[in-house]
Amino acid sequence: MNDQGVARRTKPVIAIDGPSGVGKSTLAGRLAQALNFTKLDTGAMYRALALKALDEDMDFDDESSLASLAERTKIVLEPMTHTIRVQVDGQDVTQRIREADVTQAASRVSVHPRVRAWMVARQRALGVTGGVVMEGRDIGTKVFPDAEVKFFLDASERARGERRYLQQTATGNVTAGEQIPLSQELVLQQLHDRDQRDRTREASPLEPAPDAIVLDTTTLTLEEVVARSLEIIDSRFPGLVRPVLPGF
Repeated sequence: MNDQGVARRTKPVIAIDGPSGVGKSTLAGRLAQALNFTKLDTGAMYRALALKALDEDMDFDDESSLASLAERTKIVLEPMTHTIRVQVDGQDVTQRIREADVTQAASRVSVHPRVRAWMVARQRALGVTGGVVMEGRDIGTKVFPDAEVKFFLDASERARGERRYLQQTATGNVTAGEQIPLSQELVLQQLHDRDQRDRTREASPLEPAPDAIVLDTTTLTLEEVVARSLEIIDSRFPGLVRPVLPGF
């Protein structure tokens, strides 16, 4: 603890921000392994709350009700190898929150300032001592503006839409109540709509922190993005990066 009773950060915080479909989660997992840090997907928290709002048939435009729902919801992120387990009020919802209806609901829930304030307080608590790779949309600007390393990933909308479509096709993701996979056109439209909400919301709009390192992944391979990111971290914290195990 410091003189103000706040826990001292014993290891750096690595912040990864960027729009949907840009590869934040994959990069976060690779960096967490190389650094032996904990990976925290803050978007999972918004998804978890959105799922509960869906289950309770709540109005996504009712900020007051959503803020009250957050106050009475217990969201737990349990770090695991390369991923996290998500629980809502004691129920494992790790797979459910990745489905298409929750993805869209999370985008609407997350625009409300009171909801974001509640989330930010809990996200800060999760990374207060450092040693985390935290991904989201406002980590470097709002959650940890003092993060030691900040990355902002970006890519063309078309590239991100194609990646998201391939990802959802591989996992068999479907729209709620339907039995057919989302079409590529619908995935691209949903991604575009989410971009608009994220970039224009009143509270913590999606934008790079002034000191963030912007990496455009449109034409880069995963290995190139990982190598560049680790090179930057190693230049700032020599000896912190450990070899990435084969077959990750």
